Amino acid sequence: MIFDARISELGEGPLWQAERQMLWWFDILNGRLHGQGGDGSLTFDFPEMVSAMGLVNRDIAVIAGESGLWRVNLNNGAHRLFARIEAGQPETRSNDGRADRQGGFWWGTMGMRGGEDTGKGAIWRWYRGETRRLFAGVTIPNAICFSLDGTQAYFADTATKKVMRVGLDADGWPHGTPVTFLDLRAEGLEPDGAVIDAQGNMWLAQWGASRVACYAPDGRFLSALPVGAPQSSCPAFGGPDLTTLYVTTARAGMTPEALAACPDAGKVFALEAAGQGVAEAMVRLD
Repeated sequence: MIFDARISELGEGPLWQAERQMLWWFDILNGRLHGQGGDGSLTFDFPEMVSAMGLVNRDIAVIAGESGLWRVNLNNGAHRLFARIEAGQPETRSNDGRADRQGGFWWGTMGMRGGEDTGKGAIWRWYRGETRRLFAGVTIPNAICFSLDGTQAYFADTATKKVMRVGLDADGWPHGTPVTFLDLRAEGLEPDGAVIDAQGNMWLAQWGASRVACYAPDGRFLSALPVGAPQSSCPAFGGPDLTTLYVTTARAGMTPEALAACPDAGKVFALEAAGQGVAEAMVRLD
């Protein structure tokens, strides 16, 4: 089912805000944040590409962009840059991201030419005023999400067709060497955005496969739900009881023939029968 008919060139970063009964998501290439729900249909424009967000409270969010992190007022879209990173250059932009259980915020950066900019990206974390580059040499960062107890982080480099897992310390900083959680090379599947449900399972959008797949905490494939556009990019649980799985999609890079065959590409879809999610963690700005 189509949740919102607005078309994004590159839809990403959906997030459900229970206090407003709103789904927020991004059209990266056009520098826009869209919202739909209790506050109506909203769009806020930014001076650069933006891609992922974490909530601070009802009115304030942290948003990842080309230059770093922005503090955004969700009532009127007012924004200011508060954490600039060295990757904030014309040739890089942000991509996937999410708040962790400790109150930090993770996000990835990548080259403007996508897969052609091999190893140009990184994965970053901001926590209580400190920004660190966690992992360098990433091509297309995705699938950033966290175990329910906050002791494990997951992330992917879509170009490798692998999802990695790494342990976290009490403050949420990685420790040890990342290990492979999912290796999708044999299936030719490209991992994109991901979210963890109330059972600890990972729901993973798979770019180009028109689906979101569910994997158990031990990496076993459990099931998959079809998405009505080929380039599914990121899922988020939402709705009053967190049992609707919202999925962003993209139309960027599709041929005219492919777009004619799928005019709904770039819209947000709502899927049922995906189980139940958990509330998103909040970012601590103190």
